Amino acid sequence: MTDIKKIYQILGEEFQKSQAPVIDLIKAQTNDPLQILIGTILSARTKDKTTSGAIMRLFNRISSVEELLELSIEEIEELIYPVGFYHNKAKSLKKLPEVMISKFDGKVPETIDELLQLPGVGRKTANLVRTIAFDKDGICVDVHVHRISNRLGYINTSTPFESEIALREKLPQELWSMYNSYLVSFGQNICSPRNPHCDLCPIYKECERVGVITKYEKELGK
Repeated sequence: MTDIKKIYQILGEEFQKSQAPVIDLIKAQTNDPLQILIGTILSARTKDKTTSGAIMRLFNRISSVEELLELSIEEIEELIYPVGFYHNKAKSLKKLPEVMISKFDGKVPETIDELLQLPGVGRKTANLVRTIAFDKDGICVDVHVHRISNRLGYINTSTPFESEIALREKLPQELWSMYNSYLVSFGQNICSPRNPHCDLCPIYKECERVGVITKYEKELGK
């Protein structure tokens, strides 16, 4: 049986030693829900260093959602390039102020259902913004959380959405807030998608990956 509380504690200690994910850094540096929201949108399929540069350039030009409204799609594209899918993300950011102003008085909403009404926001983004920006309960499941939770043998799911549902049912609620941050940092530095650095792994003795073939690993052909 996976001792998730022990794993959480160990990964928390490792998290303090490594470079925090970009959204956690934005939280620490600005505590600005708008920057956290936009940073999360931009971070999808993008390396943290690229996301960080894009956020810095964008918020050197704007300081509010009203100022974002004044930028053209072309200006937004130029500021956020080369984040992944920057054309689509620029379109979402262009639409974002109108929705926020008309529905939420220009403020970043706090609930999952409200956040899902914003352009460019899916469940992963909504959960992360709720957790990081507002310190509310949420389980953000990205590729790292999905992969590692399955590798550990803690859950056995095929998609990130299934993983979110499974974790909501199984993961102790007191672990929700930092679960994403810890596993993202761990996944970026050690538990990579292919050829993970098991020789450097601080939870290797706790990990049930050896001899365990989950549905996720079968899909990867492992």
